[in-house]
Parts: sequence; C-alpha cells; structure tokens
Amino acid sequence: MGKEANTELRDFLRSRRAKITPREAGLTPFPGARRVPGLRREEVAQLAGVSVDYYVRLERGTRANVSESVLDALARALRLSDLERAHLFRLARPTRGRARPLPPQRVRPGLRLLLDSLTDVPALVLGRRMDVLAANHLGRALYTDFEALPARDRNMARLIFLDDHFRSLYPDWEGSARGIVSSLREYAGRHPHDPALAELVGELSVRDPDFRGWWADHDVFRRTHGTKRYHHPLVGELVLGYEAFTPADDPEQTLGISTVEPGSPSADRLRLLASWTGPERPTAPDATGPVRDG
Repeated sequence: MGKEANTELRDFLRSRRAKITPREAGLTPFPGARRVPGLRREEVAQLAGVSVDYYVRLERGTRANVSESVLDALARALRLSDLERAHLFRLARPTRGRARPLPPQRVRPGLRLLLDSLTDVPALVLGRRMDVLAANHLGRALYTDFEALPARDRNMARLIFLDDHFRSLYPDWEGSARGIVSSLREYAGRHPHDPALAELVGELSVRDPDFRGWWADHDVFRRTHGTKRYHHPLVGELVLGYEAFTPADDPEQTLGISTVEPGSPSADRLRLLASWTGPERPTAPDATGPVRDG
C-alpha cells in the first residue's frame, strides 16, 4: 500500500459520515435497506464534488497532499463545526515526528496570584491532557485536594473515570465524561506524538469500557463556557457556570473559573462549603517551579 495509512483521518471521516442521514444532508435516500447508519461513501463524494475513487482513497487514509478546497468541501458535506473542521485539517496534514516528552508546564506567578484571589468561586488551571496544574481553595474543596494526589493522578480524565468520588460528584456523569474524552480527542489532533497522552489513553481504554467506546467515536470538543451540575457530599446540589480563558502566551493552559448566580441556593452552598473546608492556603509552595511534566 506504499505509505503508512493515515488511520486517524480514516476513522474520523468514517465517524462523521455515520452521524449524518441522507435527508439531513439534503439527499433523496436510495430505496431499499441501507448497510450503513449514515451517508455512504458515494454520497459524501457527491456532496463534496469529488470522484468516488478519490474519496475512497482519502477515507482509507492513503491519499496524501489533499488540497484546502477539497477539505473545505468535505467539511461542508459532513456539516462539521468549526472545531471539527480544524481537526480535519490537522488530521489530513499530520506533522512528522516521533513520540517524545513535551517540556514541563509552569504556571506563571501572576496567574497563580489571580487564581488565589478568586475566593468566592472554584477555579482551576488545566494544562495538557487535562492535567490539573493548580487550584484555588474552593476548587480543592469542590473537587479534591489535588496536591495530596500523586502527580500523575492530578488529571481530570483519570479522576472522572477511575475515582468513585468524581463519579458521584456529577449527576450527569456520562455527559461530563464524554466531554472530557472529546477534549482529549481534540488535544490528540494537535499533539499526535505526545507519549504521555498515549499512556493516558491506553490506561483508560484498558480500565474503562465507556472510555474505550467513546474514544472510538472520534468526537472533538473544547469547553469555553457552559453550566454544570454537581452533587457535593458536604453541601448537596450545586449549579455552577463555567468560563474558560487561555493565556495569550501559553495556549496549552486554561484558566477555568466557575460562576454562580448571586442569591441562589448554589451561592449559599458555596459559602457554606468555603466555611466548612478551612482557611485559604497557597496553591503550592513554589510558585515558579514546574507543576506537571509533559
């Protein structure tokens, strides 16, 4: 077959066309039973304006040097979101290289001071692969004392799939867990040679069948804002908003800040949680050192 097949591109294209019916794509379905849940390859080729042979080779991962116009046409045919379109372009034009560790991530002192100044709502700094780099007092009170965990376990994906406390923390555990898997998929498109990601995905695939199945769905997602529900063992139900900010000088870190409606029961329960979990303390003794290795 010559060059090694681009399996990530192959699987992503298959997963996207499986999600669209002919009617949703504006096509008249052929009569008779269909062997696939979504679009056939021939239908995707028709919608994208390319030959069936060209699309078949592309989906098999054996077509190189795909033009931007063809990728744009496929994104429209498959009705991809902006994030999915960017993911498609990255998969179609993979970077060459071998697996090698990424450099350690550091949280800037100024960002740490900002984090600790947020005393009324939970806040976290997440790094690559959803590693927890730092948390304020209420962040630790809501989730867990991350600093008491081994360094490799300070990771939201490991915790939500392997820690019973995290499973009970989210009333909609499946929705939250799927979102984390999709975020890891998006990260994998940007860092396909990250050995720590390969280790994480391998471990979770072996230990959790839900993760294994959702990883195979190839959904991509990047959380920027939204609402989450929690069931905390000390204060009960919480409904919190979420806003994510990326420092301009480090796109691999995200400051996630929870929000709460003033005067709401959740605001009262957050105050109660803060009072029950002790005084504020620094996020780490060394504000300039590495928090997590790549």
